[in-house]
Amino acid sequence: MFMFNSFHGSSQTGLFQQFLLRANKYNRLQMSGEKVTEDRKIILIEEFPNQFYRQPGCLHNVLRQFIKTGRCPLVLIVSDSLSGDKNSRLLFKDVLHELEIHSISFNPVAPTSMMKVLSRIVTIEAGKSSGRISVPDKGALDLLCSGSSGDIRSAINSLQFSSFTDSCLEKRLWASKKGKSTAKPVVRAKGRSKSLKSTDMQDERPAIGGKDASLFLFRALGKILYCKRYSQAPKLPSHLTDHQRDKLLVDPEMVIERSHMSGEFFNLYLHQNYPDFFSDVEDIARASEYLSDADFLTAEWSSRSTMVEYGSSVATRGLMHSNSSRAHASSQSNAGFRPLHKPHWLHINKTYRENYLTAQSLFLNFCLTPVSLLTELVPYLAKLTNPMRNQAQIAFIQNVGHLSQKRVPGRLRLEALNDKDPGILDADSENEDSAAARSLDPESTAGNATTEPTLPNSQDPPGELPASQPQPTSTEALLDEEDLLIEEYDSD
Repeated sequence: MFMFNSFHGSSQTGLFQQFLLRANKYNRLQMSGEKVTEDRKIILIEEFPNQFYRQPGCLHNVLRQFIKTGRCPLVLIVSDSLSGDKNSRLLFKDVLHELEIHSISFNPVAPTSMMKVLSRIVTIEAGKSSGRISVPDKGALDLLCSGSSGDIRSAINSLQFSSFTDSCLEKRLWASKKGKSTAKPVVRAKGRSKSLKSTDMQDERPAIGGKDASLFLFRALGKILYCKRYSQAPKLPSHLTDHQRDKLLVDPEMVIERSHMSGEFFNLYLHQNYPDFFSDVEDIARASEYLSDADFLTAEWSSRSTMVEYGSSVATRGLMHSNSSRAHASSQSNAGFRPLHKPHWLHINKTYRENYLTAQSLFLNFCLTPVSLLTELVPYLAKLTNPMRNQAQIAFIQNVGHLSQKRVPGRLRLEALNDKDPGILDADSENEDSAAARSLDPESTAGNATTEPTLPNSQDPPGELPASQPQPTSTEALLDEEDLLIEEYDSD
C-alpha cells in the first residue's frame, strides 16, 4: 500500500491477494429459490495481473497461502494460447504437483461440428429478427470457424456482430475477404482438396472477432520439417532442374511468427531434429550449410536485432529446399510420423549455469571469475593429490575437473517434445537458484562440509593455504585483515 498526494493505491499482486482473501472469507449471495443449506461456492479466476506473467513466483506464493486457509474450490482459467502474456508459463509441473492442482483440458470443437452449430443458430435467429439479421454465406461461416480456433463462444460472438444488416463496415470487410480468396488461383490435387482447404483457411484472418492463430512449437516444427507442397508448380529451365521444387503449402516466415518464438531459438530446434527427416547425406550437408549461414548472419551483436529475421528465413527455407526427398507433393505419401526432441543444448546450457554458480560459491575466496574458475583453477586442482579437505569441493573437482575417458560416448537420452509444449527456454528459471542452493546444502553433501576451504592438515597456521594451492589476491588479504569503513561526506 502506498500514498501519493493524498491518493491511495496498492500493487496488482496485493489487490489480487485481497480479492482471494475476501472471497474466501465471506459467504456467497443467496439467490431466490435456493435453500439455505445449499453451499455451492467456487472462486473463479479468469484474468491474472500482468505482474504474474513477469514473476510467476508471486502467483505461486499467493496460491500457497490460499491453500492453507481456503474453504472452497478455486478455479483458474488458463488459455493454451502462446501469444500475448504466455499463460502457459504461469503454472509449472512442480507447482501443480505441490499444490495438488487438477488440470482439466478441453479439446477444441471440430470445424464441421462448429459449422453445423453456427448454421443452425443463424437460421433460427434470422427467422425471429424480422429482417434485422442476414444469413452469412458458407465462405463467411468458414472464416468464422477457422478464426475461432475451436472456441465455440468466440465463434458465436463473432457471428452475432457479423450478422446485423446495418453493419456496413462488416460487409466491406467480408467482401474484401471473399474477393481476396476467390482471386487467388490455386491448382489442387483431386484427393487433397480437403487438406489444402484447411491450410488455406489457416492463412486467412477473419475480419471480426478472430482469435489469435498461434501455433504450438510441435506443430510449427512439423510444418517446416515435413514441408508439404502443392501437387503442381511451374517448370524451371533445363539447367535448373536440380532446383525444381513444388510450391510450399505454408509460409515459413509466417510459421515462425505464429510460433511466438525468436528465430534463433526456433533454429535451435530445427538443428536438433532435421537429420531424421532427410534420407541423403548430401542433402544434410547442404542443409547444415544453410544453418551455418543463418548463424553467421546473427553473429555480430550490433546488427543482430535487424538480421535475426533474415537468419531464420535463410535457415527454414534453406532446410526445406535442401530436402530433395520431399521436393514434390507425390513424395509426401511415404512420410511417416517421427518424434521431435528438445535440443540437447538446453541440457548443456543448464548444466553449465549450475556448474559456474556452484564453483562461484565453493571457491569464493580465490576472487576469480566463473570462466577462470572452470577453465584454470578447477583443472589445476584436479592435477593435485589432495588439494582440498572440503568434501563438496572434492566432489566438484572430481566431477568437473576431469574429462571423460570414454572414447565412444553413450547414446544421448533426448527429451521428447510434446504437442502442447511451449518450448520456453527458461521454463525452470524460477527453481534454478533454489536447485543450485540445494546442491550446496551441507546436508546433501558427504559429511558436514562448509563452503569455506579447510586446511589440509592441522600443522598449517590459521588463515593460510598450503603452498600447492593458489594464494588469495592482495585485495582479499586486505579485506581479511581489517574491515573497510566507508564514511559519507557532505559537499559544501
